[in-house]
Amino acid sequence: MEEENKLALFGGEKVINKPFVRYNPIANEEKSAAIKVIESGVLSKFLGAWSPDFFGGPKVQEFERLCESSFGVRHAVVVNSWTSGLIAAIGAIGVEPGDEVIVTPWTMCASATAILHWSAIPVFADIDPNTYCLDPKSIELNITPQTKAIMVVDIFGHSADMKSILNIAKKHNLKVISDTAQAPGAMYYGEYAGTLADIGGYSLNYHKHIHTGEGGILVTNSDLYADKLRLIRNHAEAVVETKGDKDLTNMVGYNFRLGEIECAIGIEQIKKLPSLIRKRQKVAERLTEGLTGLKGLQLPFVESQCTHVYYSYPMVIDIKLLNISKQKIAQALSAEGIEGVSTGYTNIHLLPMFQEKIAFGSKGFPWNSEFCKRDVDYSKGICPVAESLHDDSHISIGVCQYELENSEVDLIVNAFKKVWLNLDLLR
Repeated sequence: MEEENKLALFGGEKVINKPFVRYNPIANEEKSAAIKVIESGVLSKFLGAWSPDFFGGPKVQEFERLCESSFGVRHAVVVNSWTSGLIAAIGAIGVEPGDEVIVTPWTMCASATAILHWSAIPVFADIDPNTYCLDPKSIELNITPQTKAIMVVDIFGHSADMKSILNIAKKHNLKVISDTAQAPGAMYYGEYAGTLADIGGYSLNYHKHIHTGEGGILVTNSDLYADKLRLIRNHAEAVVETKGDKDLTNMVGYNFRLGEIECAIGIEQIKKLPSLIRKRQKVAERLTEGLTGLKGLQLPFVESQCTHVYYSYPMVIDIKLLNISKQKIAQALSAEGIEGVSTGYTNIHLLPMFQEKIAFGSKGFPWNSEFCKRDVDYSKGICPVAESLHDDSHISIGVCQYELENSEVDLIVNAFKKVWLNLDLLR
C-alpha cells in the first residue's frame, strides 16, 4: 500500500487535519437587533388574557408578518420550539382521544410524541427509499376508520410527495400536518414545502438553516386553525370566555410563547434564508460532483420540480454489493477527519415507549384506554424500508452543522475516495 493512501484508521495520515468551522449564521444584524430589544426593556409582551397583548409584542408580530410574506401564507404563528408547534398543530385540527394519526418512523421523536400528547395514537407508515419521506402507498395501507390525520415529515431538506398525499387525504377526509423542520425554503412544484398542508411549519433550533436558539414557525392558510394555534400557544382556557369562543375542543393552553429577543433575531435570519440555502446547495452540488461514480454509493435524490435544501447530505451504501458494513465505512471516514458522519436515524416505533406502550402513567395509557379501538402494531418489520436504512445502509453528513469552503468539500471527497480505494482492507 502506498503510504499516502494508507487509511488513518490503520495509522496513515488523515486527509482532513483541521476541524470544520461550526455553522453560525448569526452576524452583526442579529446582534444589533437583539441589543435594541434589550435596551427597550420589553423582552416579552404576551399576556394570557384577551387583550391586544394576547398576540405578543411588536417583534413577535413583525416576525410573524414577515414570515407570512416570505412563505406566501395567510398566517404565521411563532412558538418557543418546533415541538410546541407540533403539539399546537395536532390540537388545532381537532384531534380527539383515540384518533389515529399516521406518521413516519424516520424522524425526530417529537413528531410522534406530539400526537400522544392529545391522547391520540401514532400509526407508523413506511418511507420512500429515495426521498426518505412518507411513502403514499404505505399511508393508504395504514388508514383505518380511526384515522384522523397524516403527519408528513420533509426529512433532510426535501419535500414529501405532497400531491399524492393530499389526494389520499381528500379521498379519506383526513387532515394533513407538514413537519418541515428540516426543509425551510425547499420548493415543491413552485410552492414552499410546509405550506401545502392544513398546517405546516419550520424549526428555529440552533442547528437548523436559520435559528433563534430555540423556536418554531407555524404556517397555515386557515383562519380557523390560525386562531386555534394562537389560543393553544397562550393559555387558551383563560381566554376563550372573554374572547367569546364556544368551541372548547382542545382549548387546553400553554406557554408556547416566543420572546422579543428571539423574534428580533428571527426577523434578520428570515431575510437571509435564500442565501443560506444556496450555500448549502452549493456544498451539496460539489459533493455530488465529486462522489458520483463511487461504487455502491447512492447519492441524494431530488425530485423533478423540487429543490433540496440539505439539512444533511443523505446517502445509501449498497452493503451487499460492497460486502462491507456501513459502520466500518463510517468509522474509516471519521478517522480521515470528516466531521458529522452519521450512520442512521431513529426508527421511532422501536423506541421503548412504543415497544412497551407506556407513555402517561404506568398502565399503558392511551393504548389500553377505552379510546383506543384496536391493538396497534409497533413490532419490528412494519416499516421495512426505514428499518433497513437504519440498520444496514443509510449514512449522511450533517452539512448544515458546518461552514464548508470549496477546499474543505474537496477534502471530504478525497477522504471518500481514499476509503473506497481501501475497501478490501476494511472487509
